[in-house]
This record gives sequence, C-alpha cells and structure tokens, in this order.
Amino acid sequence: MTAFRLGLTGSIGMGKSTTAGFFQAAGIPVWDADAAVHRLYAAGGAAVGPMAQALPGVIEGGAVSRAALRALLAQDPEQLAVLEAIVHPLVAADRAQFLAETVSDIAVFDIPLLFEKGTEAEMDATLLVTAPADLQRRRVLARPGMTEAQLALILSRQMPDRDKRARATHIIETLSLPAVEAAVAALIAYIREGRHA
Repeated sequence: MTAFRLGLTGSIGMGKSTTAGFFQAAGIPVWDADAAVHRLYAAGGAAVGPMAQALPGVIEGGAVSRAALRALLAQDPEQLAVLEAIVHPLVAADRAQFLAETVSDIAVFDIPLLFEKGTEAEMDATLLVTAPADLQRRRVLARPGMTEAQLALILSRQMPDRDKRARATHIIETLSLPAVEAAVAALIAYIREGRHA
C-alpha cells in the first residue's frame, strides 16, 4: 500500500515549518521542497552541472550561489524559465524517490508553492496552514534582515490566502502551538481512519 500523500502548504509566516515538525514528531516522514532544492544546489548536487551550462555566472565554488542567482533573476527575469526547466524535473524526481522509499502509511510533502505550481494534482489531499494577516506580518518582519519591501515581493509571488483556503482539503489555523499539535494529531487519525474504513 503506497503512502497517503498529504501536500502541506501555506504562505510565508503562516507556520508551515512548525506544522511539519509536529508531523515528524508523530513519526510521519516529511519531504521538504526547500531542502530538496538546497541538496540540488549544493556542491555535487544534480542541478549544478546543467546550471553551469545554462547559467554559468551563478556557480561559485562548485555549487549554485543563491545570491548570484537572485541577482541574475532580478536583472533578467526571463532566465526564470531556464532555471525552472532545469530544477523542476529534478525536484519532482527527488520527491518521487522519497515516496518510493517511504515505509509509512502517510507521507507529508512540504511545498510552499503547492497550488501555484499545480503540484496538488499529485497529492491525495492538501493541508493549508494559515493565520490572520496581521499575525503573519508580525512573524515575518521579526525575522532577521526582513523588510516590508521583501515581504511585499514574496507575497506578490504567492497565491492569496483566501484562494488557497478555497482549494485546500484541510485547514489548520496556527494561533497556538498546542492547538496546532492537537490539530495535526486529529488529522493523522482522520486520514488513518479513512484509509482503513
């Protein structure tokens, strides 16, 4: 029996990493899209060779420099299509390998742009973590080096929370840690009950 695939998403500052941590603490394996990209960009990572050919200026010390990549995309936004053509298939392969190696009955896929990129089609259900906009703003601006302008840019690239709410199978409000932990435990039980019904 393959694992039940739960796509976990939420805009910046909504508590996605914290929620993923509660799934891990409950023994559910979590695949992290950002961590997968870090592996692909690291020295020896699968993205380094193709990117060295397509975007040679972004390689430093045998790895992809995120700073150089950001600078390139700011200067020439059309290069994003080149980047995505290289990275998306590699990320998809990493995700498929994780699923193939998963021995749990449930697997969580932590994907920031789950709805934006249409990846929810590969999931059995989706979970959106959300919080009121003022709380989200306070959380994000409390991060070191974060500015209002950066937050505005990030939010402009993400689907509005109300649209994500309309598409999500399950929603958890991340107002307090005990409430999130309890909601995660309840969702795991609900999924298992449905699978064994």
